Amino acid sequence: MTPPAAPPAYVPGHGLLAGRTAVVTAAAGAGIGGATARRFLEEGARILISDAHARRLKETEAALAAEFGADRIDSLPCDVTDETQVQQLFDTAVRLHGALDVVVNNAGLGGTAQLVDMTDEQWTRVLDVTLNGTFRCTRAALRHYKDADAGGVIVNNASVVGWRAQAGQAHYAAAKAGVMALTRCAAVEAATYGVRVNAVSPSLAMHPHLVKVTSAELLAELTEREAFGRYAEPWEIANVIVFLASGYSSYMTGETVSVSSQHA
Repeated sequence: MTPPAAPPAYVPGHGLLAGRTAVVTAAAGAGIGGATARRFLEEGARILISDAHARRLKETEAALAAEFGADRIDSLPCDVTDETQVQQLFDTAVRLHGALDVVVNNAGLGGTAQLVDMTDEQWTRVLDVTLNGTFRCTRAALRHYKDADAGGVIVNNASVVGWRAQAGQAHYAAAKAGVMALTRCAAVEAATYGVRVNAVSPSLAMHPHLVKVTSAELLAELTEREAFGRYAEPWEIANVIVFLASGYSSYMTGETVSVSSQHA
């Protein structure tokens, strides 16, 4: 067996989002959302971060403000299953920034349950956060972009499980496949007013919460499937989100980019 590759060196910022304003959901903590918030700041953006966990959100805001400046980051708790809170999030972003350039829909909820044991509540909860939440935020962003008539970018967080089968993941896989389909359809509609909509599709990006909800055996099995023999660092996924948010992807829309070898 080939030994796991070491993670690469952290890539410094290059000003790819200088002067841009962004909303990043589910950005509290050490996962993809938190890594994306940091990368956006390193690339020169001003950001409004949100999360359903108010305490962790304020801690994340304080840490990033101390490093990058309080004038470049704000936070607002938001449960993406609540339409009123979603509307407040986008209204606040426009009020604070005067404009909105990029939206990263990172909020999602997983879980493991065999279909024969899965309850309606388990199914509905995962779909409501992961798919319906992405829909609500995408709709809010597109309404703003259409009225502002100044273009914009949306990046959704999907998953390789939306392409391939995995036992115990029917609800999550259905939700993420829905995010991919939503991305494609939204992109076609939004192109008429100069807005791009794309998605990233990670497989295994390690962070503390994942360790808490996933068995060591499953994590080891999933890691072995990866071409590099290791899991992704959250910032490696965030790098691709930066690319999709930047001018370097100006002719890309409706695409789901796999950040993994495990797309089939």
